[in-house]
Amino acid sequence: MWLNRFYENNEQFLIKGKVNLLYGPRRVGKTALIEKLISKAEKKVFIGNGDDVQLRNILSSEDQTKILSSFDTYNYIFIDEAQRIKNIGWGLKILVDNLHSTTIIASGSSSFQLSSQVGSPLTGRSITNKLYPLSVLELKDQFGGMHIYQNLENFMIYGMYPEVLSQLNNQDKTTYLSELRNSYLLKDILELENIRNSDKLIDLLRLLAYQIGNEVSLNELGNSLTLSKQTVARYIDLLEKVFIIKKIGGYSNNLRKEVSKSSRYYFYDNGVRNAVINNFSPLELRNDIGMLWENFAIMERLKKQEYLKLFSNNYFWRTYDQKEVDFVEERDGKLYGFEFKWNPKKIKIQKEWLKTYPNATFDTIHKENFLAFII
Repeated sequence: MWLNRFYENNEQFLIKGKVNLLYGPRRVGKTALIEKLISKAEKKVFIGNGDDVQLRNILSSEDQTKILSSFDTYNYIFIDEAQRIKNIGWGLKILVDNLHSTTIIASGSSSFQLSSQVGSPLTGRSITNKLYPLSVLELKDQFGGMHIYQNLENFMIYGMYPEVLSQLNNQDKTTYLSELRNSYLLKDILELENIRNSDKLIDLLRLLAYQIGNEVSLNELGNSLTLSKQTVARYIDLLEKVFIIKKIGGYSNNLRKEVSKSSRYYFYDNGVRNAVINNFSPLELRNDIGMLWENFAIMERLKKQEYLKLFSNNYFWRTYDQKEVDFVEERDGKLYGFEFKWNPKKIKIQKEWLKTYPNATFDTIHKENFLAFII
């Protein structure tokens, strides 16, 4: 069954006269989405992959005559895994500067490789979008709100990858996520950064998985992994750029009592997080429900921000005397604070936050009111 994606009904998603860049984690359906959209066009379409040697030779050649003669008859040009093509930015520039009536699309699962190649050549010539695993925003539109409530525990444990949601039983979901962890998760880093041993990366992810909602010390991680602080920082940066983890920094208005130099890390998908620690136990048998709920809610909020173009700076807030707010949005000069509690009976208003920022808001997001927060 096809699971509808937000961009399918967005007229501003694919436009002519620009290179349409689509980033996102591996296996979230970037290729399937683009192929579905352009298959409706009933026009001449080219679909290629960065693994194709001949395609790489043509687009990396910087030979305008050669490139244009290869592509000038197409209405749609889609280059998947474009980060594998050397000088892809210049090849795409030649296409977009000369084929004004053609829709040009490039996708990649490795933002650090693709963005570094397209940045300068495509200045002013590209539009960037991000595709996440499935979102509650998308699923509610297709299946309704009751479907979300009925499947919430599954979402928190097995995540939102399209193929996971298509599996008929939990064993198949576990098998798929284990394969994703072993075969795809670190593929871009291992291939492009010449890191031969993935054990340290998996160990690092495991440590981060147990610290969701807490500030992370690079020194402590380095000591645990017998790695330098600099190496840990580099690995974390790479993990961010291949869309495995997301960094959230601390908010501060330069008040001495506020913690602002540390960071928290969240996983793009709960299922990936649980695959990293090999724990797919039901919620009633877990002691990390709070972490799962906070990770799930924050990532669903980030999906909403991306798809609805709610431009926001995102932070957490904490003081040195342990007063904290899990998630802070800074939008249009206003502050919005959110706390995440799985159990609605444990709601506690953060008075220190409201005292420090009187014009800010504060809400607690729990399992009975979360839909309005993420759709």
